[in-house]
Amino acid sequence: MSTNSSKTDSISVAVITGGHNFDVPGFQAIFRDMPQVDSFIQLEENWVADIGNVRDSYDVLLFYNMPRNVPDDRNRSVLERLGQNGQGIFLLHHAILAYDQWQFWSEIVGISDRSFGYDHEQELSVEVADPAHPITKDLKTWQMIDETYSMASAGQDSHLLLTTNHPKSMRVLGWTRQFRNSRVFCFQSGHDNLTYLDPNFRKTVLRGIQWCAGRI
Repeated sequence: MSTNSSKTDSISVAVITGGHNFDVPGFQAIFRDMPQVDSFIQLEENWVADIGNVRDSYDVLLFYNMPRNVPDDRNRSVLERLGQNGQGIFLLHHAILAYDQWQFWSEIVGISDRSFGYDHEQELSVEVADPAHPITKDLKTWQMIDETYSMASAGQDSHLLLTTNHPKSMRVLGWTRQFRNSRVFCFQSGHDNLTYLDPNFRKTVLRGIQWCAGRI
């Protein structure tokens, strides 16, 4: 991780995808409109290969991936270094479901049983559990359309930020954790352009990146 950045420098973010289809233009537009964020959207295999030898220089690793089961040996050897050098870790939407048979990923997420169901295009009320946290500061309850997951929520070793009472959703939508030397932010929302365009969703993603990078 770069140690030469200041609070006015751009935040360098590897946006790591793979294992799940998504609306490419809509997703890329989230990051294109972010001030002071340099995002590099890439497949997980390219991040692992690291041809440019830049993998450790990113301030934040934002995962939007969903490979199933466990990683192969090559990916595993790289992923198991997560948290060692202090890079922020942001797990967005289906990334909390990635590697569902791998205990290591469950430890990052903070949910031991990640079995799930899902429902598309649900209208839910997003409630702020901690209005004093830098990610959720000044946010108010808002309505949003998104895919929901019915699954267990993060436990007592996570800090809860966003919740919902939707009957087809997990209770906790946003939470932070510490994993080794890294800040972790998990945000369940973000299925498609119905959500990508929501201003509170975008604000939460931006602030999540800033917090993971230690800028707020």
